[in-house]
Amino acid sequence: MPRSGIDRVFERRLSALVNSGEPRVLQGGRKGVEKESLRVTPAGRLAETPHPLALGSALTSEHVTTDFSEALIELVTPTFTTSWELLQYLLDLHQFVYRHLGTELLWATSMPCLLEGDASVPIARYGTSNVARLKSVYREGLGLRYGRTMQAISGVHFNYSFPERFWEAYADARESRLRGQELVSSSYFDLLRNYRRHGWIVLYLFGVSPAVSASFVKDRDESLRELGPATLYGPHATSLRMSDIGYRNRSQAGIAISVNSLEEYVRDLTRAITTPYPPYEALGVKVNGEYRQLNANLLQIENEYYSYIRPKRVARSGERPTKALRRAGVEYVEVRALDVSAFDPVGVNQHKLRFLEAFLALCVLKASEPIDSTEESALDRNHLTVARKGREPGLELARDGRATPLASWAMELLDSMSGICELLDHGDPSRPYMQSLATQAAKVRDATLTPSARLLAELGSDASFFDLALRMSAMHKAYFLELYTPNAERLAEFAREASESLESQRALEASRTESFEEYLARYFAD
Repeated sequence: MPRSGIDRVFERRLSALVNSGEPRVLQGGRKGVEKESLRVTPAGRLAETPHPLALGSALTSEHVTTDFSEALIELVTPTFTTSWELLQYLLDLHQFVYRHLGTELLWATSMPCLLEGDASVPIARYGTSNVARLKSVYREGLGLRYGRTMQAISGVHFNYSFPERFWEAYADARESRLRGQELVSSSYFDLLRNYRRHGWIVLYLFGVSPAVSASFVKDRDESLRELGPATLYGPHATSLRMSDIGYRNRSQAGIAISVNSLEEYVRDLTRAITTPYPPYEALGVKVNGEYRQLNANLLQIENEYYSYIRPKRVARSGERPTKALRRAGVEYVEVRALDVSAFDPVGVNQHKLRFLEAFLALCVLKASEPIDSTEESALDRNHLTVARKGREPGLELARDGRATPLASWAMELLDSMSGICELLDHGDPSRPYMQSLATQAAKVRDATLTPSARLLAELGSDASFFDLALRMSAMHKAYFLELYTPNAERLAEFAREASESLESQRALEASRTESFEEYLARYFAD
């Protein structure tokens, strides 16, 4: 039975869960968010100031750190079993940050503020310890390989793990001999493959980067049109961030990482971080005594590989991601395809989080055959097509070698999710998951309801992307400083954590006993 037909495997597994005697089988999954934002001046320029000391150490703080740039703040929540608790924590975290930004703002969109070339994007600094130097040199390498402006794009990552009770019931629903961690890892890779097949729907429903300041695009891109002053846009684009002018850059086009099994995934990533690449060798690793990149391999480290979704395991101190996965298997997945929503002060909302939770359950329950290279290419094209022109009327995607209308395929996926949402809603008369599903179905029926279409409508033909983003950034700041009532207890908790993180960084720097070269060799040793 082709995947475009009735998925009997999915129907059987869902029915088994419904009849398992545990109606809350899908409830209680752990949810967390990582949200990036550029710090900018009141005039909308990239901040040149260091990471605020009152926010703690970007190296050792668990919840307030930086990503590529010193001006790119990353807020990391713990995991929660309900989306409202997660969003409340994220709200409090923003409130804490804004109290220590002075006149600066957090940029409200994924696509960046006005940039004046690569030199205007400062690389994050983490201190003098060896782990700090590794992080900084890695970023130097990213800037060298892909350009710093691309690294100034912001995003939201959604981390999710299924509840323990799900795995207990799912072992029977799968009718498999696999049990324990072997079942968990195998099932997460089923999910990864199906996310690659169907994850384009996330770009359609939640993409909100159809336009960009002209300063971001160095060379004229004929697929983008002018819209107002200094603004380029895709008339039907959903997420330029996830297109080939953003993270789907051509530099990694030749790197193929299999998600057919944990073993193949680790094998391919390991090969990529150990295989020399002549163009990177030509750039040099250590030039005039200064490191320009960690190595000259296809990937410096595992995190350099850009993907829509990753299998994850919390690593031990100094442990690389592939080693952690090899040691104990998959613990959760990280969905990386979300744009920062300019329409939400914290960049994300409960409808989105609830949909993603249900969608990941769909991906784990559906039949999931291995992906060969031919299918992989078609799936990549689907994602790129939706990122570039997902709202185009009558748009078709490739499905099992045939052209299929996006709208009918999307509605089929949403219809399949109704039973999952009913399980997630069990005991809640307000039925929030079904409400979220209905909200997404409306976007499929009417593309003008999508966030990308809403953003272009806000822009009109006269406003610039820069002016709109700056105005919304100022509105968000006012919300947190003037309208949002602070949680005094949590603010005090964040202040204590900031102070403790600075102490941890100082202790780390004082305990250094080996050279950076020795540390690097040990880090990469198998």
